[in-house]
Amino acid sequence: MTTGATLTAVGRPLTRVDGPAKVTGSGRYAAEYTLPGTVYAALVGARTACGRITDIDTRAAENADGVLAVLTHRNLPKIAGPPHLLPSLAGHAAPGESFFPMQDEAVHYFGQPVAMVIADSYERAQFAARQVHAHYERSASTTTLDEGRDQAYEPEAIFAGFLPARSVRGDVAAGFQAATQRLEATYHFAANHHNPIEPSATTAVWDGDRLTLYDATQGIVASQNTVAALLGVPPSKVRVHAPFVGGGFGCKAMIWPHVTLAAMAARHVRRPVKLALTREQMFTACGHREEQEQHLEIGATDDGRLTALRHHKLSLTSPFDDWAEPSLSIASQAYACPNYEGVYRLVRSNTMTPTFTRGPGETTGMYALECLMDELAYRIGVDPVQLRLRNHAESDPNTGHPWSSDGAHECYRRGAARFDWQSRNPEPRSRRDGNWLIGTGMATAGYPVFFPMQPQRARARLYADGSAVVQCGTQEFGTGSATAMTQVAADGLGVSLENVRFEYGDTDLPNVAATVGSAGAGMISAAVHTAATTLRDQLIEQAIADPDSPLHQADPAAVVVHAGRMELRDRTASGESYRDLMQRHFMTDMDALGSWSPPPPDVPYGLATFGAQFAEVAVDPDLGIVRVRRMVGAFAPGRILNARTAHSQAMGGMLWGIGQALLEGTVVDPRDGRWANASLGEYLVPVNADAPDVAVEFVEVTDTVVNPLGVKGLGEVGMVGAAAAIANAVFHATGYRARELPIRIEHLL
Repeated sequence: MTTGATLTAVGRPLTRVDGPAKVTGSGRYAAEYTLPGTVYAALVGARTACGRITDIDTRAAENADGVLAVLTHRNLPKIAGPPHLLPSLAGHAAPGESFFPMQDEAVHYFGQPVAMVIADSYERAQFAARQVHAHYERSASTTTLDEGRDQAYEPEAIFAGFLPARSVRGDVAAGFQAATQRLEATYHFAANHHNPIEPSATTAVWDGDRLTLYDATQGIVASQNTVAALLGVPPSKVRVHAPFVGGGFGCKAMIWPHVTLAAMAARHVRRPVKLALTREQMFTACGHREEQEQHLEIGATDDGRLTALRHHKLSLTSPFDDWAEPSLSIASQAYACPNYEGVYRLVRSNTMTPTFTRGPGETTGMYALECLMDELAYRIGVDPVQLRLRNHAESDPNTGHPWSSDGAHECYRRGAARFDWQSRNPEPRSRRDGNWLIGTGMATAGYPVFFPMQPQRARARLYADGSAVVQCGTQEFGTGSATAMTQVAADGLGVSLENVRFEYGDTDLPNVAATVGSAGAGMISAAVHTAATTLRDQLIEQAIADPDSPLHQADPAAVVVHAGRMELRDRTASGESYRDLMQRHFMTDMDALGSWSPPPPDVPYGLATFGAQFAEVAVDPDLGIVRVRRMVGAFAPGRILNARTAHSQAMGGMLWGIGQALLEGTVVDPRDGRWANASLGEYLVPVNADAPDVAVEFVEVTDTVVNPLGVKGLGEVGMVGAAAAIANAVFHATGYRARELPIRIEHLL
């Protein structure tokens, strides 16, 4: 093998290769595949939080025009076996919860599917679904933390079994004893729900015993394996297409029941079935960020060096799964605190199983930690940036291993300089603009680097005309991965960008794991790079072995490829093109399968991406209105594959931080367990009018551990710390410390 590709396309701000398809509408999403004979399914959700169905009247629905079938627990086939909550990070089966609806009369949460109507049009299916009338024997329910606080328990593990519920290092009691400064606070976080542009949808069609799904998913292989397992068919009998996905952010990482229900409906009526969730059903069908409470205590010396950190989390989970987002993970690693205790406690409640939501855990855990760190900075009179620099962990505090790469110091420096942090007066309420109180705040950003559990694969094929196709079984859900992988493939092969086509979105292509946990760019680029460089090296070896080649008997390590031409590094006149070599050997094409195996779990390095967030806010003291005026984020995500799409990813995360801080919160009605604001009219998200000036700085760090190109991931870290920076700015403006999210007008009046 030669030493590696020369990177000339990677990093450039290439415009999206899928842009024309999206702008013209030729790029189709899951609900836009209308096959001959397609019919439509609509789900009916339970109208109580807990109980059992005593009767379900489907007669009016069955007699409605165009209705082909109504399925309930009385006539829906049983699944092959109970689902097991397996994380999509593994790339295998990934049911969203270890429960499948419509198997019996039990109701566990409001909105749980209790019936499914299939009709010849979407409108008729929705109309008939409203004619299904279920009657319930209601039982006492738990829907809020306060209702179940006295029933809290400590599980063995959380996050689908990946993480222990308790983590300790050092001696926390001794650490607090050594502290001269001690602070504690409790933070409450409202539940959050996903609202991607594209609601989840699945189109299912059977051809004999073979099933094809067009699914809105972040993991086509996870969809394939999950549905196959639930139906009791081999995965080879299930094919999943997902070339375009209209946003995921975690709600499309796990495979929720509606995907398998669409397949069951299609098998029942023997026609293609399209099942698209309504916007309201997105609040009851795809998980959410759970309601949670975090209690922190920190101990420090008078100069601000941490001596102890105790971080406890209490949150709601479903009746069947020990799920909690890992809020304590990066918060336990960000600072060099020798004594630490982290504990998760859960309350079983009548809700569906929570799930990944952008920056799952890190956004909430770092919010709590960074707000308390800001309090410490004010108490001891140290600049907040200097306090972070003073405590930054130069190695992983949990293991003592060095970071695979760091960059945090440069992020603080670059972010502070871009924001003009040094010019601020730290005194709260010291700056005004007319009637507005102006405040500035900052926070640390951080996110773990995750690896899939199995090899990642891609295929590269070069044609004699010089064009290339690279294939990988992933999906494009708005992050620009198709564009970035085109750049990776071009550099790996040594050909120009316009000669490369990247094919994806089909489980018949070489498989990779689901794109979650900011792992997508790293693992897909590793597979694509490996396939491309393997093919390149095969062609170089063939040229070296060919007596008619100018490169005959050359040292492979001395050969470079540029614009499809193989040449000696120190004598570029000696060489030939791929085209010449292949035509001389009467080859129409040549291909190679690349397989990249991720580092083992016990790799002796700390693995994290770091950054720094800065925000300026204006607060109207009379009305309690908060406006975010500007934000600066500096991040060190390893190698940047595409400067344009990377900037968009970071900016999107930062803007979502505005939602977390000021707008987003779902409220449950404890009378029936219903989400009371399950619509975009009442669940508030930032819009263009809320968007401030956003500046993004990238600190590129070299990382030789995580994957061949040193890509650490960027999708999540842009959100982490953004809400804390805003809350700390609100304190600087008003003197109010936000212990509850979102920060509401009434908090500031």
